[in-house]
Amino acid sequence: MEATEGESDTAERSLIIVAIDGPAGSGKSTVAKRLAVALGLEYLDTGAMYRSVTFAALAGGVDPADTDAVAQIARRIEMTIGGDGTVLVHGVDATTQIRGPEVTRAVSVVAANPEVRAELVSRQREWARRRNGGVLEGRDIGSVVFPDAKLKIYLTASPHVRAARRAGEVIDLDYGTVAADLARRDALDSGRRHDPLVRADGATEIDTSHLTIDQVVELIAGKLDD
Repeated sequence: MEATEGESDTAERSLIIVAIDGPAGSGKSTVAKRLAVALGLEYLDTGAMYRSVTFAALAGGVDPADTDAVAQIARRIEMTIGGDGTVLVHGVDATTQIRGPEVTRAVSVVAANPEVRAELVSRQREWARRRNGGVLEGRDIGSVVFPDAKLKIYLTASPHVRAARRAGEVIDLDYGTVAADLARRDALDSGRRHDPLVRADGATEIDTSHLTIDQVVELIAGKLDD
């Protein structure tokens, strides 16, 4: 027997969900991984899911702006997002490729596709249900995926700090290029019609510009004890 909508909502509220949102370079992935270990929960990088769909589209010669074709890819894609950062797409290791410049430039277009978002949000909710919760990071976890999360965090940092961090992570891109790409993606993510990047209601905002990873993790863990 399938659960009714009300039963499903109640079940989701019972999950131990820590939602970590924020723009690129704010420290989400690093903090979320460390926090998951500290709390004994599993971790999901939802951004890697959108990157995986983008990677699959590009690898298949599909224009990321082709809404219908990319939506079909999202529905059919087989991907495994490991807690250690490993990503498999159709059984092939795409960990490095999904972080490359081509995917990085196209992922915002794919993430703005409402049908792609609907499919991946469904997968994210199912992932959490199977694990009775977890630490999920992305751009709409607290606002859309799990608005009733036990704890909602919004990480941010100055544009300079974010660009410097991302320049050290992204393959073959210098600081200036990364800074321009981040500004472009911020505008796209915040301005898209479906599930834009926003600070969720009830979320605690933490500026990570001058904090260590351990300090941020300690701050968040302390919120769970409040």
